[in-house]
Amino acid sequence: MPTNHFVLLCNAAERQPNHIRSFMRMDGNAPTSRSRLKSREPGLDLLRSLAITMVAIFHMPRQPMPRFLQPIQDCGWIGVDLFFVLSGYLIGSQLLRPYTRNKVPSIRIFFVRRALRVLPAFLVVLLVYFLFPGFREQSYLPNLWRFLTFTQDFGLHAPAAFSHAWSLCVEEHFYLILPLLVLWLMREPKFWKAFAVALSVFFGGLLIRYAIWANYLNPIASDPASDQLFAIRYWSLIYFPTYARLDGLLVGVGLAAVRLFQPVWWNAVLSKCRMLLIASLITIGAGVWITWDLYAFHAVVWGFPLIALGFGFLVLASFGLKFHFPGATTGATLAYSIYLTHKEVMHLDRTYFGPVVAMNGGVEFAIYAMTILGCGGILYLFVERPFLQLRDQIIPLFQVKTSASKVVPSLTEF
Repeated sequence: MPTNHFVLLCNAAERQPNHIRSFMRMDGNAPTSRSRLKSREPGLDLLRSLAITMVAIFHMPRQPMPRFLQPIQDCGWIGVDLFFVLSGYLIGSQLLRPYTRNKVPSIRIFFVRRALRVLPAFLVVLLVYFLFPGFREQSYLPNLWRFLTFTQDFGLHAPAAFSHAWSLCVEEHFYLILPLLVLWLMREPKFWKAFAVALSVFFGGLLIRYAIWANYLNPIASDPASDQLFAIRYWSLIYFPTYARLDGLLVGVGLAAVRLFQPVWWNAVLSKCRMLLIASLITIGAGVWITWDLYAFHAVVWGFPLIALGFGFLVLASFGLKFHFPGATTGATLAYSIYLTHKEVMHLDRTYFGPVVAMNGGVEFAIYAMTILGCGGILYLFVERPFLQLRDQIIPLFQVKTSASKVVPSLTEF
């Protein structure tokens, strides 16, 4: 793309409303808590609330589940894939937005922001797991170093206590790799380079999952005596590891790149929100149908990218939502704390409420819902939010030191 065309596109991006320009920004003044609320996208809040609801329902026991929610429970595991798409979009936006202002993102600021966002609540929950065995929903707890190094998702044997932290490992690896990849790609920005990397990630995931299936799963698939071994290999080699779960993150980063560097395309696509919603429902439905048997060949190879694509359409469609859905902002705000604690809370509910309350049907479901929200709210108010406020206070100090960001080379083909 000629340089003057790129400048026009960047200027168009800069003319977007203030709440969009300030969203997840890396440079300029750090947003306060109040400005962060104003900058929230109602559609993204709704999807984040939907994702944590699906994950929590998926992990609930089958018995108390109201019948109308059972289909959600059957496929609730895809809520994590929605989280991946959202994370790819938001983190990609953080790292790419400075280039639209002819600046380079500060990697130090990025890592400080991520550390203060993710680590405090995670470390508090991890400390409770290791200090209080009664808190654990399973008897087996992986070694501490696996959690501290975020390598728990490699070779994880479920069921295990705090097994749901596997997705945090995927996220942390993403946080480490994407900034370096972005810096490399943007040193001499070329469309073909970014496209080649995206294709490599996509087809690399397909080939890795196919190779694992062909060499480790297919040879024992028809042997009933190997069912347990088959399941162990599937979860530890395909479902949990980062190398097999990059599709959602890739889709999210792609959306961020299109929005920032091709705003004309972005606005043209958003004008078809109804069609995007229909496309998302069809694609997600096809993905759920393909993965109904998670162990099947087509589910292993094609299921994750198809679901990620469907959620990509859904994220696009969500930008057509112009009002805040009741409760969505609260759900999105508490989503991380709820994710960290929901399985443990349900275990404590069964342990302490079970002997004194008839834990069946709607009563058990209501107890789960209230205690999960309550515990998530406590963790957010006393751990997560104070560190977010601390982040808002200290990020400007880093930005003063890095205010003289070097100018980006001429972006001629992006």
